[in-house]
Amino acid sequence: MASKLMDLVYWRNMRWTGVVFTGLVMCLASLFQLSAITVLSHVCLAIMCTTATLRLYYKLLEVLRWNPGVHPFQSYLDYDGSLTDEETVMLVEEVVLLVAFAVTEIKRLLFIENVIDSIKFVLLLYLLTYVGIATNGLTLIIAAVIAVFSLPLLYKKQQVRIRKVVRAFRAFVKKIRNLFDSLYEMVRPSAAPASKPAPPAAPAIKQKPKSK
Repeated sequence: MASKLMDLVYWRNMRWTGVVFTGLVMCLASLFQLSAITVLSHVCLAIMCTTATLRLYYKLLEVLRWNPGVHPFQSYLDYDGSLTDEETVMLVEEVVLLVAFAVTEIKRLLFIENVIDSIKFVLLLYLLTYVGIATNGLTLIIAAVIAVFSLPLLYKKQQVRIRKVVRAFRAFVKKIRNLFDSLYEMVRPSAAPASKPAPPAAPAIKQKPKSK
């Protein structure tokens, strides 16, 4: 499954990648005018029109004895996509771990366990407010699909240049982070030095009574 996905992303099979990419973009773009239920119904109807036409064509060939009765989609029918018990348990565990990790991180950022991380989270949320004003979620999904089918191929062809840019950006981010850390160390109140214990008092010297 993973190898087939990588083949699609890196355009190793131009025909299938073009079909999948064009279909995804068209379906997502149609959601601007139609509801998701309508789009899903029309997509399924279009697929069934194609498969039904091919099935009737092969059936006609079988009646005319020009075809030995081979189903045109037998390979898809024989494919077993069900999960075993172990695979199901592993998948559920991964999902639960991801959800628990996300909840822990959000709780840590909201309740300010680390000041620097919470400041970065606030800046991200502030930028997302402007993103929400300028665009909507469906546009972001379409942009994400286009990025998935274009950025890996671009990185593969321009790998050296992109790595140089990434190193320069990481160095800049590191400088900014060090600056924030130094400012935080300067602003943070220093702990009061512990008072030294008082030395024990010297015992009083008893004076001998003077003899008369």
